[in-house]
Amino acid sequence: MNTKNKGLGRGLSSLLQSGEEIDAAIEASIANRSAEIFCEIPIQQIIANPFQPRTTFEENSLKELSDSIIKQGIIQPITVRKVGKDKFQLISGERRFRASQLAGLEKIPAYIRLADDVQMLEMALVENIQRENLNPIEIAITFQRLIDECSLTQEQLSERVGKNRSTVTNFIRLLKLPAEIQIAVRDGAISMGHARALITVDSNEKQIKLLNLILQKSLSVRQIEELVKASAKPTTANAKSKHNILPEKIEKARSHIASKIISPIVIKRNLKGKGQIAIPFTSDAELERIINILAQ
Repeated sequence: MNTKNKGLGRGLSSLLQSGEEIDAAIEASIANRSAEIFCEIPIQQIIANPFQPRTTFEENSLKELSDSIIKQGIIQPITVRKVGKDKFQLISGERRFRASQLAGLEKIPAYIRLADDVQMLEMALVENIQRENLNPIEIAITFQRLIDECSLTQEQLSERVGKNRSTVTNFIRLLKLPAEIQIAVRDGAISMGHARALITVDSNEKQIKLLNLILQKSLSVRQIEELVKASAKPTTANAKSKHNILPEKIEKARSHIASKIISPIVIKRNLKGKGQIAIPFTSDAELERIINILAQ
């Protein structure tokens, strides 16, 4: 199987892979008092953490992650510590590790912790956050590692990195998005603002459809926010009144037109088939844009 990790960020493709390379890097890192190295490790050399508090993993969720890894690769490496010759113990990332096994990967990208000095690792990760060229996904991964491996709360983390807790939370939430969206953010195809709007969408399938729409039509953050709001409105309306329940054919047409004009559309219809179509707008410029599209 081709084990090249398509999901890895730029600059991470030339990973240390042989045992000799890894051992040499470990010796050099210890001499330089570094906290860790980054490499690619054979999965068969990794053993589970006996102190892992989580012992059960939802089968369907694990299969979905496995399928994503086969298609997109590993986006967030696992973390291990070396416990013997060609033997590593998992510190964090067991779900990713199990899904990679399920996907049939032979190797997996990993951070190797060189010591149990949590303070040293924390300092290295916080220093890494200060780099100017990190993309939002790299920042999110580093924040999550600080929480998982240094036992920090989000409040403590926000103090360590000098950012508001809400900012920290917004970054970490990016890691809950499907791999396709994380990669788009990482590569700069969409902004963090786009991603934050997509987080509120209630299914991965809808999120990816909206991602494709952003890429195809170069939608702004405000435009995608309006589309997300529009897609949520029918659900709220349906809960309030049966009169607003639209047949599937009409609802599909509404969604299609809304995506075409990049603006929400509200259809009100009673049980006798009477009603109205409304297209809200917030300025004369937006009204002119909608009219021009409809006139085509």
